[in-house]
Amino acid sequence: MLKLIIARHAESQWNPIGRYQGLLDPDLTERGLNQAKALAKELRKEKIDVIFSSPLKRTWRTAEVIGKLIGVEPLKEERIIEIDHGKWSGLLVEEVKERFPEEFETWIKRPHEAVFEGGESLKEVYERVSQFLDFLKSEFEGKTVLAVSHTVPIRCMICYLLGVDLSKFWAFGCDNASYSVVLMEEGRNVLQKLNITCHLGDLYVEGHFAL
Repeated sequence: MLKLIIARHAESQWNPIGRYQGLLDPDLTERGLNQAKALAKELRKEKIDVIFSSPLKRTWRTAEVIGKLIGVEPLKEERIIEIDHGKWSGLLVEEVKERFPEEFETWIKRPHEAVFEGGESLKEVYERVSQFLDFLKSEFEGKTVLAVSHTVPIRCMICYLLGVDLSKFWAFGCDNASYSVVLMEEGRNVLQKLNITCHLGDLYVEGHFAL
């Protein structure tokens, strides 16, 4: 069995204002840094053997805070980087709704069909995170692995692990500095915890519905 802990990065500078980040690289806010510290304290009880992180600043800094507390050096993993939002990158949700109304409707109502002009499709993200998860299962049997990622790859990971159609992408909560736990057993995966945020206390902020 492999115990997989999937954590979303702490609050970035663009999360509170609802701006699409994609591969752009804003840093954590002060609250985000405190969220990362709270997440690190929560995960200290786990005997984490390996930490993989998206290389973007918001994920990497979150992983560094956790790694420093538990004594594990994070490893950069491109396959769990955020989706490339293409022409949406850097725009506010309201700006996207105005400029790309049809594409936005597809993103919200039929995410499995979403293709971001100049960027990636959701199916492409699903493919790369599934390759990462297969890699973990083959290489880290008996270990506890932490993956620090973003909303889109995390929801795709949950869909893949549970065998849920990608059309159900929005069915899973994914708040800043939350974590989920999946036990990857022989022949099945068991979702033990989903979008846990109780460790954040007053630092909790609900995730934006369209991000």
